[in-house]
Amino acid sequence: MSTGIIIAIVVVVVVLIALAVVMRLAGRRRHLRERFGPEYERTVEAGDSRTAAERDLRAREQRHDDLELKALPSTTRQQYAQDWNNVQEHFVDRPQEAVGEADQLVTRLMQERGYPTEGYEQQVKDLSVEHGRTLEHYRAAHEVNTRTDSGQTTTEELRGAMVHYRALFDDLLTNGDRPGQQRA
Repeated sequence: MSTGIIIAIVVVVVVLIALAVVMRLAGRRRHLRERFGPEYERTVEAGDSRTAAERDLRAREQRHDDLELKALPSTTRQQYAQDWNNVQEHFVDRPQEAVGEADQLVTRLMQERGYPTEGYEQQVKDLSVEHGRTLEHYRAAHEVNTRTDSGQTTTEELRGAMVHYRALFDDLLTNGDRPGQQRA
């Protein structure tokens, strides 16, 4: 074989390997975008680099896979729904306390589903894997809830926090299923 043919073969092999690597990275990126939804972009923007952010998201997936999450039986879901209605009823007379109760109820529901509840930042990371589409609601509600003790919230902000908590609550309560979607 001539040197020209060997060089052409090596170039073709290198191009094919590079193409395979690019395709694999693009597939991984697409998977992370689909899985994490808006949380993907948020993590990329907050991180030092796209690579570091994607590494963080894959680590979240791994931790999530190690959790023993469980679906809730219908009787338990009904009880949680009733508990939520009670919290909403308290909002009329005691809005600040109701927001705190909503936070506690969401945390209790997370724990019942099998999510660790050792701290807010870790909760956000754990929830991001299956509930990335409602995570901004949780962040917004939590931010208002942290300001309630100092009296720096308006009734409208408290009402908004309840709406935000409700979005995550519903997502957790239905085990993250979308209408018409069944889990194995």
